[in-house]
Amino acid sequence: MRKPILGKQTFLKENTERGKAFEKYFNEIYERVKDDKPLFTGRYLVVNTKKNSLDSAQKIFKDKLNFKIANSRDFIHEGINEESFSDADALIYDELGIALIDGNEEQIQILESASRDFIIQPEKIVYVPDDIPERISTPATWGINVTRVLDSNYTGKNVKIAVLDTGFDANHPDFLNRKIVSKSFVPNETSQDMHGHGTHCIGTACGNKDSQNFRYGVAKNSTIYAGKVLSNEGSGAQSWILNGITWAVNNECKVISMSLGSRIFPGEGYDLAYEKAVQFALSKGSITVAAAGNDSRRSYNQFIPVSSPANCPSVLAVGALDSSLNVADFSNRSINPEGQIDIASPGVAVYSSWSMPTRNRTISGTSMATPHVAGIIGLLWEKYPEANTYEIKDELKNTARRLPLPSIDVGVGLSIAP
Repeated sequence: MRKPILGKQTFLKENTERGKAFEKYFNEIYERVKDDKPLFTGRYLVVNTKKNSLDSAQKIFKDKLNFKIANSRDFIHEGINEESFSDADALIYDELGIALIDGNEEQIQILESASRDFIIQPEKIVYVPDDIPERISTPATWGINVTRVLDSNYTGKNVKIAVLDTGFDANHPDFLNRKIVSKSFVPNETSQDMHGHGTHCIGTACGNKDSQNFRYGVAKNSTIYAGKVLSNEGSGAQSWILNGITWAVNNECKVISMSLGSRIFPGEGYDLAYEKAVQFALSKGSITVAAAGNDSRRSYNQFIPVSSPANCPSVLAVGALDSSLNVADFSNRSINPEGQIDIASPGVAVYSSWSMPTRNRTISGTSMATPHVAGIIGLLWEKYPEANTYEIKDELKNTARRLPLPSIDVGVGLSIAP
């Protein structure tokens, strides 16, 4: 399978030549493409709109397109990596009713005219949100303090929490003697975090203390599953995210935390491929949380819709708060009907782990708010081990602290630990 297109010039060439498939997007996204952040990889996702079977699409793949096909069921235990099916033209996700394909314009047209049972959509490129470094020399526990984590009797013991991001620094001294399972879904890169963002998010959701015995993590006794779905440069293909979700679910993770996303425009709907993946996770007992995005500039009256995949109905979208419990200037808003903020958490000046030799760092973003919620859900799973996903989600929302702020910015309010 052809590698995803991550460069600006190739993206422009590919998508101007494939006019019809991208016509409704191109004019809107050109300004964003200029800043070297294209939206699509050049590959496609085929998504069944009625059920999870792709039998009709597979028949076309074989009989009309002569595709070589790989299947997700062959990678249940080790997880899916593109290096494992490099000779294939299509990867079928049996559990999801989705296929990743590498087709030319003529092949795409054949698929589009063949059936109404599925849709074909361009595969998104996903990014680490543009987090904001903070010039603070003294660590602050305000995040785990205001969410009452420090007062909680729960630690996430025996709960598996998956963080899908840029990986994890396996040599980090703050995590000695912790149970950690790592897997890379980025071709030709190990799970080692050479960026830092993933290690920071894991530190907030699952970490404990720094070298000065300073507590910064929520679910300090949870089992960590670190899925590398974004490269060391902080970007990745949508299929890598789907691979990470299915891996986490197959490993019985109770929480999937994703501080990543693709920008959404006003009026744009949610991504069906992501929604099907998260519904699959829910059916297997796993709750997914995702960052709402950092694209707004509220101080300039600029509000941007919740990013993808946080805008999916089955994902808990997390907005960011500062230490005064005001909405962070950058935090995105519920603008599109299908992209609602569900809950808010500390996301400004958050201290956590970072890849060595930096070790610890303070930054801001909805990326930092999301693992607070993921960790708190881990505590809830420990308290209510026999509950189902819907009961845990209801408990999270029912115990949230209401804030004198619009629900389009903070959802039900501030997440609170049990």
